[in-house]
Amino acid sequence: MDEQITLDALACPLPLTHNEQIVLGHGSGGKLSQDLITKLFLPSFDNPILRAGDDAGVIALDAARLAISTDSHVVAPLFFPGGDIGKLAVCGTVNDLAMLGATPRYLTAGFILEEGLDVGILARVIESMRDAAREANVQIVAGDTKVVQRGKADGLYINTAGVGALRDGIHIHGANARPGDVVILSGTIGDHGIAVLSARGDLGFEAQVVSDVAPLNHLVAAMLDTRANIHVMRDPTRGGVATTLNEIAQQSNVGIVLREDALPIQPAVAAACEMLGFDPLYIANEGKLLAIVAREDAENVLRAMRATRYGAEAVLIGEVRAGPRGRVLMKTAIGSTRVVDVLMGELLPRIC
Repeated sequence: MDEQITLDALACPLPLTHNEQIVLGHGSGGKLSQDLITKLFLPSFDNPILRAGDDAGVIALDAARLAISTDSHVVAPLFFPGGDIGKLAVCGTVNDLAMLGATPRYLTAGFILEEGLDVGILARVIESMRDAAREANVQIVAGDTKVVQRGKADGLYINTAGVGALRDGIHIHGANARPGDVVILSGTIGDHGIAVLSARGDLGFEAQVVSDVAPLNHLVAAMLDTRANIHVMRDPTRGGVATTLNEIAQQSNVGIVLREDALPIQPAVAAACEMLGFDPLYIANEGKLLAIVAREDAENVLRAMRATRYGAEAVLIGEVRAGPRGRVLMKTAIGSTRVVDVLMGELLPRIC
């Protein structure tokens, strides 16, 4: 009885009090982020679209179904191996739309510029955004610019919002995972987070790792063209694969079991994580997706993914089970099973 009371108490968190303060961990994508959303934002903004808990909201406008998303980007440094804040801003919103099965069409971009920022740096970022938008086949159709005092913005922040059109018959949501489904990952994990750390000089050595930041909408289109039963898609950004799968398990009220020996990790990423005491499962990615697919369709989806630029290394990493509900487990290389939980706070600040 006492144990049940404890579990019920955890499932019904107390509201935030007004004398609490925001900490870096509230932006991590982990438990503190979830608390901020569920205790503060949702009670005020609650509606069925927002309550779905996906990376984009799905709305009906006349005869059309649209996906809408927004994201803010505060990465430091502004440039890192494989990308920069501009490419990150475009790809982040494009990918959030694509994870609902939408075809991204239009973006807006808001810039918060710090006094003293070199115009040449801003020009490089804008050019990078242009190139990423061309690759994703989207247009940036509106924007805004604000300038703040020196020392108030780390050079440059960018907010992007996007709109995408949903195909008829596509209903991909985080609550759709079913027991018997399989979990597919589009490629190696942890590349983005380690590339940013390397650019900061935080590793203590130079890691030959390039960020995976990329627009995934063409990969998603190839997957949808198979007409497979794709139930869930997510890009594992803040909080990494572990946090993303925990969110899906909770939304769908299912259990997810991963195979440790199936996880694709670059040797340089594994070495950096081992040295720093990090788990690659919690490192942010910016060009990877997770797909939960009906088992009978898995081979067709994998074949379609592997024929694309950003899905060439796609692998099956686990399966969905009836329980334990809302939990993610890992079958380790030595045959044991461990819980893959959500981090409480910040692991790597300011990387997306």
